[in-house]
Amino acid sequence: MKLASVPITLTQCAKTFRGARVLEPLDLKIDAGETLVLLGPSGCGKTTTLRLIAGLEAPDAGGHIAFGDDDVTALPIEKRQVGMVFQSYALFPNLSVRGNIGYGLKIKRVPAGTARQRVDELLGMMRLTAHADKPIDQLSGGQRQRVALARALAVQPRVLLLDEPLTALDARLRDTLRSEMNTLLRELGITTVYVTHDQAEAMELGDRIVVMSAGRIEQIGSPREIYYRPANRTVAQFVGTINRLAGERRGGMLTTTGGAVPLPPGPAEANPSNATNASNQRHEIFFRPEDAWLADPATAHLRGRIEGSAFLGERTRLTIGGAAPDPLLIDVAGRVELARGTPVGISIAQDALIALS
Repeated sequence: MKLASVPITLTQCAKTFRGARVLEPLDLKIDAGETLVLLGPSGCGKTTTLRLIAGLEAPDAGGHIAFGDDDVTALPIEKRQVGMVFQSYALFPNLSVRGNIGYGLKIKRVPAGTARQRVDELLGMMRLTAHADKPIDQLSGGQRQRVALARALAVQPRVLLLDEPLTALDARLRDTLRSEMNTLLRELGITTVYVTHDQAEAMELGDRIVVMSAGRIEQIGSPREIYYRPANRTVAQFVGTINRLAGERRGGMLTTTGGAVPLPPGPAEANPSNATNASNQRHEIFFRPEDAWLADPATAHLRGRIEGSAFLGERTRLTIGGAAPDPLLIDVAGRVELARGTPVGISIAQDALIALS
Protein backbone atom coordinates (compact mmCIF):
# COMPACT_ATOMS: atom_id res chain seq x y z
CA MET A 1 0.00 0.00 0.00
CA LYS A 2 1.63 3.22 -1.17
CA LEU A 3 -0.10 6.51 -0.44
CA ALA A 4 0.13 9.81 -2.30
CA SER A 5 2.11 12.42 -0.40
CA VAL A 6 2.73 16.15 -0.64
CA PRO A 7 5.35 18.56 0.69
CA ILE A 8 4.24 20.93 3.45
CA THR A 9 5.39 24.53 3.82
CA LEU A 10 4.79 26.73 6.87
CA THR A 11 5.64 30.38 6.35
CA GLN A 12 5.86 32.81 9.29
CA CYS A 13 3.40 30.74 11.30
CA ALA A 14 2.92 32.02 14.85
CA LYS A 15 0.19 31.38 17.39
CA THR A 16 -1.16 33.56 20.18
CA PHE A 17 -3.74 32.41 22.72
CA ARG A 18 -5.55 35.06 24.77
CA GLY A 19 -2.73 37.53 24.33
CA ALA A 20 0.05 35.05 25.14
CA ARG A 21 2.43 34.08 22.31
CA VAL A 22 2.92 30.31 22.48
CA LEU A 23 4.57 29.87 19.09
CA GLU A 24 7.01 32.36 17.61
CA PRO A 25 6.88 32.93 13.83
CA LEU A 26 8.46 29.89 12.20
CA ASP A 27 9.32 28.79 8.68
CA LEU A 28 9.36 25.07 8.03
CA LYS A 29 9.55 22.94 4.88
CA ILE A 30 8.69 19.23 4.98
CA ASP A 31 9.50 17.10 1.95
CA ALA A 32 6.96 14.81 0.31
CA GLY A 33 7.20 11.37 1.88
CA GLU A 34 9.42 12.57 4.72
CA THR A 35 8.91 11.67 8.37
CA LEU A 36 9.58 14.84 10.34
CA VAL A 37 9.66 14.63 14.14
CA LEU A 38 8.84 17.62 16.33
CA LEU A 39 10.81 17.03 19.53
CA GLY A 40 10.84 19.02 22.74
CA PRO A 41 9.61 19.31 26.32
CA SER A 42 6.01 20.06 27.30
CA GLY A 43 4.98 23.59 26.37
CA CYS A 44 7.62 24.05 23.66
CA GLY A 45 5.07 24.54 20.83
CA LYS A 46 5.35 21.18 19.06
CA THR A 47 1.67 20.18 19.44
CA THR A 48 0.55 23.70 18.49
CA THR A 49 2.61 23.38 15.29
CA LEU A 50 0.96 20.01 14.56
CA ARG A 51 -2.49 21.49 15.13
CA LEU A 52 -1.73 24.32 12.71
CA ILE A 53 -0.79 21.76 10.04
CA ALA A 54 -3.94 19.77 10.79
CA GLY A 55 -6.25 22.77 10.56
CA LEU A 56 -7.37 22.47 14.19
CA GLU A 57 -5.85 25.90 14.84
CA ALA A 58 -5.34 28.90 12.58
CA PRO A 59 -2.01 30.76 12.51
CA ASP A 60 -1.82 34.40 13.54
CA ALA A 61 -2.31 36.96 10.76
CA GLY A 62 0.47 36.76 8.18
CA GLY A 63 1.06 33.02 8.59
CA HIS A 64 0.55 30.66 5.65
CA ILE A 65 0.40 26.88 5.28
CA ALA A 66 0.65 25.06 1.94
CA PHE A 67 0.27 21.41 0.97
CA GLY A 68 2.21 21.27 -2.28
CA ASP A 69 0.91 24.15 -4.38
CA ASP A 70 -2.36 24.39 -2.44
CA ASP A 71 -2.72 27.13 0.17
CA VAL A 72 -4.66 25.41 2.96
CA THR A 73 -4.34 28.17 5.57
CA ALA A 74 -8.08 28.81 5.67
CA LEU A 75 -9.21 25.20 5.18
CA PRO A 76 -10.65 23.24 8.14
CA ILE A 77 -9.26 19.80 9.00
CA GLU A 78 -11.98 17.89 7.13
CA LYS A 79 -10.92 19.51 3.83
CA ARG A 80 -7.15 19.09 4.20
CA GLN A 81 -7.01 15.31 3.59
CA VAL A 82 -5.02 14.59 6.73
CA GLY A 83 -5.05 11.51 8.90
CA MET A 84 -4.46 12.08 12.60
CA VAL A 85 -3.68 9.80 15.55
CA PHE A 86 -4.01 11.31 19.02
CA GLN A 87 -2.37 10.19 22.25
CA SER A 88 -5.75 8.97 23.51
CA TYR A 89 -6.53 7.22 20.15
CA ALA A 90 -10.18 8.48 20.44
CA LEU A 91 -11.63 5.15 19.29
CA PHE A 92 -15.37 4.51 19.28
CA PRO A 93 -16.21 2.00 22.07
CA ASN A 94 -19.54 1.07 20.47
CA LEU A 95 -17.92 -0.02 17.19
CA SER A 96 -15.88 -3.11 16.37
CA VAL A 97 -12.32 -2.96 15.11
CA ARG A 98 -13.62 -3.14 11.55
CA GLY A 99 -16.19 -0.45 12.29
CA ASN A 100 -13.57 1.90 13.72
CA ILE A 101 -11.20 1.48 10.80
CA GLY A 102 -13.97 1.98 8.25
CA TYR A 103 -15.66 4.90 10.02
CA GLY A 104 -14.05 7.62 7.91
CA LEU A 105 -14.86 5.76 4.71
CA LYS A 106 -18.51 5.56 5.76
CA ILE A 107 -18.61 9.32 6.42
CA LYS A 108 -17.08 9.95 3.00
CA ARG A 109 -19.64 7.58 1.44
CA VAL A 110 -17.04 5.38 -0.20
CA PRO A 111 -18.79 2.48 -2.03
CA ALA A 112 -19.26 -0.51 0.28
CA GLY A 113 -17.15 -2.91 -1.80
CA THR A 114 -14.24 -0.50 -2.04
CA ALA A 115 -14.46 0.31 1.67
CA ARG A 116 -14.45 -3.34 2.69
CA GLN A 117 -11.45 -4.09 0.47
CA ARG A 118 -9.51 -1.17 1.94
CA VAL A 119 -10.39 -2.13 5.51
CA ASP A 120 -9.37 -5.75 4.88
CA GLU A 121 -6.03 -4.57 3.49
CA LEU A 122 -5.39 -2.45 6.58
CA LEU A 123 -6.45 -5.24 8.94
CA GLY A 124 -3.84 -7.46 7.31
CA MET A 125 -1.17 -4.77 7.33
CA MET A 126 -1.72 -4.11 11.05
CA ARG A 127 -2.01 -7.83 11.91
CA LEU A 128 -5.55 -7.30 13.17
CA THR A 129 -7.48 -9.65 10.88
CA ALA A 130 -8.20 -12.11 13.71
CA HIS A 131 -9.58 -9.24 15.81
CA ALA A 132 -11.72 -7.60 13.11
CA ASP A 133 -15.06 -8.20 14.83
CA LYS A 134 -13.96 -7.63 18.43
CA PRO A 135 -15.11 -4.61 20.42
CA ILE A 136 -12.40 -2.11 21.27
CA ASP A 137 -12.44 -2.87 24.99
CA GLN A 138 -11.20 -6.41 24.29
CA LEU A 139 -7.96 -5.18 22.69
CA SER A 140 -4.55 -4.57 24.23
CA GLY A 141 -2.97 -1.13 24.21
CA GLY A 142 -0.78 -2.01 21.26
CA GLN A 143 -3.73 -3.33 19.27
CA ARG A 144 -5.72 -0.17 19.95
CA GLN A 145 -2.80 1.91 18.74
CA ARG A 146 -2.74 -0.05 15.47
CA VAL A 147 -6.51 0.39 15.05
CA ALA A 148 -6.14 4.16 15.45
CA LEU A 149 -3.35 4.21 12.87
CA ALA A 150 -5.35 2.06 10.44
CA ARG A 151 -8.37 4.35 10.81
CA ALA A 152 -6.20 7.37 9.99
CA LEU A 153 -4.79 5.64 6.88
CA ALA A 154 -8.10 4.26 5.60
CA VAL A 155 -9.17 7.58 4.09
CA GLN A 156 -5.89 7.69 2.10
CA PRO A 157 -4.69 11.02 3.49
CA ARG A 158 -2.05 13.20 1.86
CA VAL A 159 -0.49 13.87 5.26
CA LEU A 160 -0.28 11.72 8.42
CA LEU A 161 -0.11 13.53 11.79
CA LEU A 162 0.82 11.65 14.96
CA ASP A 163 0.58 13.31 18.38
CA GLU A 164 2.56 11.23 20.93
CA PRO A 165 0.78 8.00 19.89
CA LEU A 166 2.98 5.68 21.99
CA THR A 167 3.05 7.61 25.27
CA ALA A 168 0.30 5.59 26.99
CA LEU A 169 2.05 2.22 26.40
CA ASP A 170 4.49 0.38 28.65
CA ALA A 171 8.20 0.61 27.80
CA ARG A 172 8.64 -2.82 26.18
CA LEU A 173 5.54 -2.48 23.99
CA ARG A 174 6.52 1.08 23.08
CA ASP A 175 9.90 -0.15 21.81
CA THR A 176 8.28 -2.89 19.72
CA LEU A 177 5.64 -0.64 18.18
CA ARG A 178 8.19 2.10 17.49
CA SER A 179 10.15 -0.34 15.35
CA GLU A 180 6.99 -1.54 13.60
CA MET A 181 5.86 2.02 12.92
CA ASN A 182 9.25 2.91 11.48
CA THR A 183 8.96 0.03 8.97
CA LEU A 184 5.34 0.90 8.14
CA LEU A 185 6.01 4.60 7.49
CA ARG A 186 8.86 3.73 5.13
CA GLU A 187 6.58 1.34 3.23
CA LEU A 188 3.73 3.85 2.98
CA GLY A 189 5.90 6.74 1.82
CA ILE A 190 3.43 9.25 3.25
CA THR A 191 4.41 12.71 4.48
CA THR A 192 4.37 12.31 8.26
CA VAL A 193 4.69 14.79 11.13
CA TYR A 194 5.29 13.07 14.46
CA VAL A 195 5.18 14.87 17.83
CA THR A 196 7.06 13.44 20.80
CA HIS A 197 9.13 14.33 23.85
CA ASP A 198 10.86 10.92 23.68
CA GLN A 199 14.38 11.12 22.23
CA ALA A 200 14.49 7.42 21.28
CA GLU A 201 11.29 7.75 19.23
CA ALA A 202 12.66 10.84 17.48
CA MET A 203 15.98 9.16 16.68
CA GLU A 204 14.44 5.99 15.27
CA LEU A 205 11.50 7.45 13.37
CA GLY A 206 12.68 10.80 12.04
CA ASP A 207 14.27 11.46 8.67
CA ARG A 208 14.81 14.86 10.23
CA ILE A 209 14.18 16.17 13.73
CA VAL A 210 12.99 19.65 14.69
CA VAL A 211 14.09 20.42 18.24
CA MET A 212 11.82 23.05 19.80
CA SER A 213 12.01 25.10 22.99
CA ALA A 214 9.86 27.96 24.32
CA GLY A 215 7.91 28.28 21.07
CA ARG A 216 10.99 28.42 18.85
CA ILE A 217 12.91 26.09 16.59
CA GLU A 218 16.37 25.46 18.06
CA GLN A 219 17.70 23.16 15.34
CA ILE A 220 16.59 21.11 12.34
CA GLY A 221 18.68 18.18 11.18
CA SER A 222 19.06 14.44 10.79
CA PRO A 223 19.17 12.37 13.98
CA ARG A 224 22.96 12.10 13.68
CA GLU A 225 23.37 15.85 13.16
CA ILE A 226 21.19 16.65 16.15
CA TYR A 227 23.07 14.23 18.39
CA TYR A 228 26.66 14.73 17.29
CA ARG A 229 26.52 18.38 16.19
CA PRO A 230 23.96 20.11 18.43
CA ALA A 231 23.51 23.79 17.58
CA ASN A 232 23.46 25.00 21.18
CA ARG A 233 23.17 23.95 24.82
CA THR A 234 19.41 23.63 24.69
CA VAL A 235 19.65 20.95 22.01
CA ALA A 236 22.67 19.21 23.55
CA GLN A 237 21.13 18.99 27.00
CA PHE A 238 17.73 17.82 25.78
CA VAL A 239 18.95 15.20 23.29
CA GLY A 240 20.98 12.55 25.08
CA THR A 241 23.41 13.02 27.97
CA ILE A 242 26.34 15.40 27.71
CA ASN A 243 29.38 16.23 29.85
CA ARG A 244 30.91 19.67 30.34
CA LEU A 245 34.63 20.38 30.62
CA ALA A 246 35.46 23.88 31.84
CA GLY A 247 38.91 25.39 32.26
CA GLU A 248 41.56 27.56 30.62
CA ARG A 249 42.47 27.38 26.98
CA ARG A 250 46.23 27.31 26.65
CA GLY A 251 47.33 26.98 23.06
CA GLY A 252 45.71 23.84 21.76
CA MET A 253 44.84 22.43 25.18
CA LEU A 254 42.00 22.86 27.63
CA THR A 255 43.44 22.70 31.14
CA THR A 256 40.93 21.74 33.80
CA THR A 257 40.76 20.31 37.33
CA GLY A 258 42.05 16.83 36.55
CA GLY A 259 44.41 17.40 33.64
CA ALA A 260 44.38 18.73 30.08
CA VAL A 261 42.52 17.74 26.92
CA PRO A 262 43.83 18.46 23.40
CA LEU A 263 41.27 20.57 21.57
CA PRO A 264 40.32 19.89 17.96
CA PRO A 265 41.64 22.45 15.44
CA GLY A 266 39.47 25.56 15.33
CA PRO A 267 39.73 29.21 14.27
CA ALA A 268 42.14 30.04 17.10
CA GLU A 269 44.60 27.26 16.20
CA ALA A 270 44.30 27.86 12.46
CA ASN A 271 45.44 31.48 12.85
CA PRO A 272 48.55 31.96 15.07
CA SER A 273 47.58 35.50 16.08
CA ASN A 274 44.16 34.24 17.19
CA ALA A 275 45.82 31.43 19.13
CA THR A 276 47.78 33.99 21.15
CA ASN A 277 44.62 35.94 21.94
CA ALA A 278 42.79 32.74 22.89
CA SER A 279 45.40 31.60 25.39
CA ASN A 280 44.54 31.68 29.10
CA GLN A 281 40.89 32.36 28.31
CA ARG A 282 38.10 30.61 30.22
CA HIS A 283 36.66 28.01 27.95
CA GLU A 284 34.35 25.03 27.99
CA ILE A 285 33.73 22.10 25.74
CA PHE A 286 31.35 19.11 25.82
CA PHE A 287 31.35 15.40 25.02
CA ARG A 288 29.02 12.39 25.18
CA PRO A 289 29.50 9.61 27.79
CA GLU A 290 30.23 6.98 25.12
CA ASP A 291 33.04 9.07 23.54
CA ALA A 292 35.43 8.65 26.49
CA TRP A 293 37.12 5.60 27.96
CA LEU A 294 39.02 4.55 31.05
CA ALA A 295 42.79 4.74 30.66
CA ASP A 296 45.97 4.45 32.72
CA PRO A 297 45.96 7.53 35.00
CA ALA A 298 49.65 8.07 34.19
CA THR A 299 48.94 8.66 30.49
CA ALA A 300 45.25 9.67 30.43
CA HIS A 301 44.00 13.14 29.56
CA LEU A 302 42.18 13.48 32.90
CA ARG A 303 42.37 11.89 36.33
CA GLY A 304 39.59 11.46 38.87
CA ARG A 305 37.86 9.02 41.21
CA ILE A 306 34.75 6.87 40.96
CA GLU A 307 31.84 8.54 42.78
CA GLY A 308 29.06 6.26 41.62
CA SER A 309 28.15 3.40 39.31
CA ALA A 310 24.84 2.51 37.62
CA PHE A 311 24.52 -0.92 36.00
CA LEU A 312 22.30 -0.58 32.91
CA GLY A 313 22.63 -4.06 31.44
CA GLU A 314 24.73 -3.77 28.29
CA ARG A 315 26.66 -0.85 29.80
CA THR A 316 27.61 0.62 33.14
CA ARG A 317 27.47 4.39 33.62
CA LEU A 318 30.21 5.66 35.91
CA THR A 319 30.11 8.99 37.72
CA ILE A 320 33.64 10.35 38.05
CA GLY A 321 34.56 13.27 40.28
CA GLY A 322 37.66 15.45 40.38
CA ALA A 323 38.43 15.21 36.67
CA ALA A 324 36.53 18.42 35.86
CA PRO A 325 34.58 21.06 37.80
CA ASP A 326 31.40 19.02 37.22
CA PRO A 327 31.14 15.24 37.74
CA LEU A 328 31.58 13.36 34.45
CA LEU A 329 29.43 10.47 33.21
CA ILE A 330 31.34 7.76 31.32
CA ASP A 331 29.83 4.64 29.74
CA VAL A 332 31.83 1.41 29.91
CA ALA A 333 31.09 -2.25 29.20
CA GLY A 334 28.38 -3.67 31.45
CA ARG A 335 30.69 -6.22 33.11
CA VAL A 336 33.07 -3.55 34.43
CA GLU A 337 32.84 -3.17 38.22
CA LEU A 338 34.73 -0.44 40.09
CA ALA A 339 34.35 0.49 43.75
CA ARG A 340 33.58 4.00 44.91
CA GLY A 341 36.82 5.96 45.43
CA THR A 342 38.83 4.00 42.83
CA PRO A 343 41.27 6.35 41.03
CA VAL A 344 40.82 6.26 37.25
CA GLY A 345 42.09 7.98 34.14
CA ILE A 346 39.85 9.24 31.35
CA SER A 347 40.76 9.83 27.72
CA ILE A 348 38.40 11.43 25.21
CA ALA A 349 38.18 11.11 21.44
CA GLN A 350 39.38 14.49 20.14
CA ASP A 351 36.98 14.50 17.19
CA ALA A 352 34.06 13.89 19.55
CA LEU A 353 34.53 17.15 21.48
CA ILE A 354 31.67 19.59 20.95
CA ALA A 355 31.88 23.38 21.20
CA LEU A 356 28.54 25.01 22.01
CA SER A 357 27.17 28.53 22.08
